[in-house]
Amino acid sequence: MLEVAGLSVAYGQHRALDAVELSVARGEIVVLLGANGAGKTTLLKAIAGLVAAGEGARLSLDGRSLADMPPHAIVEAGIALVPEGRGIFGELSVRENLLLGAHAKRARDATAANLDRVHRLFPRLRERSRQAVRTMSGGEQQMVAVGRALMSAPAILMLDEPSLGLSPLLCSELFRTLAGIRGSGIGILLVEQNARQSLKVADRGVLIETGRIVGCGTAAALRDDPAVRRAYLGGA
Repeated sequence: MLEVAGLSVAYGQHRALDAVELSVARGEIVVLLGANGAGKTTLLKAIAGLVAAGEGARLSLDGRSLADMPPHAIVEAGIALVPEGRGIFGELSVRENLLLGAHAKRARDATAANLDRVHRLFPRLRERSRQAVRTMSGGEQQMVAVGRALMSAPAILMLDEPSLGLSPLLCSELFRTLAGIRGSGIGILLVEQNARQSLKVADRGVLIETGRIVGCGTAAALRDDPAVRRAYLGGA
């Protein structure tokens, strides 16, 4: 289980996160909902070690502290991040991008098995193994980004706005895939603009405003909450 407590982050005088607490169990999808600038991306980056957490923050995975670990060690511990914008290598092929994800020591002995799992989740990537990623559609590139993260054999997968720019059809396909990933025992922390779709697939939701957690509950309870419906789901 990923556990976060007392997590604060500041950019100069601006406090982006203030004493955030949350948890994500293996085989669970937790969606983080909030307006632009609420601190969602900063939270993912802090967990991944890409921005410095404030003093007193406690981050752990299965009881092992992640505090002060560099980003590559956090990947080795079992956390993978799919950033907003994907961060893929456009000139490389699909296969080359995926194999880069298997660089972590925890994943090297199972590279073939993990590649097979990614191909089962995204059959299109097997078909286009040799294709340069820059020539693919946005939805296909997102498949590569998620697949590359899965190649590191994560216990927890974090995704930042994975449906951004995707067609409704590809968006639905993506959420079905996330449910399949959860079924394999991987925990998912999801930042997603499409609140309606994400709450359909999530187990729990967490609400964040101006860097603070202001609510949480089961996805079903949040879908039925009038305030949440008005703020995130377009009303009744």
